[in-house]
Amino acid sequence: MAISANELQMYTNFEELANDILQMANEFMQDKLIFLSAMTDTHQIILKVLDNNSGSRITEGLALELTGTVCKRIDFDNRVPLIYEDMSKEPCLDDVRGALQEANINSYVGVPIILHNGQVFGTLCAVHPSAAVFDTKSVQMFQRISKMFSYYLDLERMAFRDALTGLYNRQYLFKYFTDLSNHGSIFFVDLDGFKKVNDVHGHDVGDFVLKEVSLRVDKYMATHNGFAVRLGGDEFILHFHEVSDPERLATYAVEVISRLSTWDLHMEEFSLSASIGIVTYSPKDRNNLKVLLKNADNALYKAKALGKKTFQFF
Repeated sequence: MAISANELQMYTNFEELANDILQMANEFMQDKLIFLSAMTDTHQIILKVLDNNSGSRITEGLALELTGTVCKRIDFDNRVPLIYEDMSKEPCLDDVRGALQEANINSYVGVPIILHNGQVFGTLCAVHPSAAVFDTKSVQMFQRISKMFSYYLDLERMAFRDALTGLYNRQYLFKYFTDLSNHGSIFFVDLDGFKKVNDVHGHDVGDFVLKEVSLRVDKYMATHNGFAVRLGGDEFILHFHEVSDPERLATYAVEVISRLSTWDLHMEEFSLSASIGIVTYSPKDRNNLKVLLKNADNALYKAKALGKKTFQFF
């Protein structure tokens, strides 16, 4: 559940702190181009750049395919810095040689930025067109700066994430709608049979189910231009950005219900599925999220009344 660009924009003083991080790093890499990046499953996004007229060509907002980046080679699991003092002499970089030449980079140091839960956020890096020696003290300071930045990210993330599942929370949803400028739709999802999970198998199994549901919906939304929210208990919101066509939404609902109704992890003693209430919205509804949620909940109630494991539009 990676931090999205939209989430970063909600963080207090993110721009100011990111600039401060680069200025601190610059104390130890004064002639280098220094950049802060975030990583998704497929891309590396350059968030902030501080360049001392190094001659390297990396710009803010640049999105690079992860497979073609040097940062991809960092040992994130062991949080070990990656250092290349003369990249022209590294045969292992032949597959990215063209990209390095285009960016005018021949020396590199990159340290990982890892969140408290072990999730990879991105990197703090310094590069230069010429070969360079990176002394141990400078690299160690780079590591400390990246760790400080990860502490800040963790604190901000806690405000917008559900503690149990890692999904976005109610606060994020309401903040998102405050800045809304387009149309879309909301799925109000409730699990059928979840109470029995807790009653028969206990809350530990119930928490496991909630985490598994969260992983499934988060993975689904990652490929459907939206995000998932846990409102509380076994209630979830799926938000689809700029999707309001009923036919398309009906297809999505069937797919979501299918993903949440298949359980083979020793769940034979009870049936677990999902019901969905659907509501669409326009930009004029940005201050009416409470009304939208109420309408979606009403549609969900109708879906439950029809026998569950189905969906209804408001």
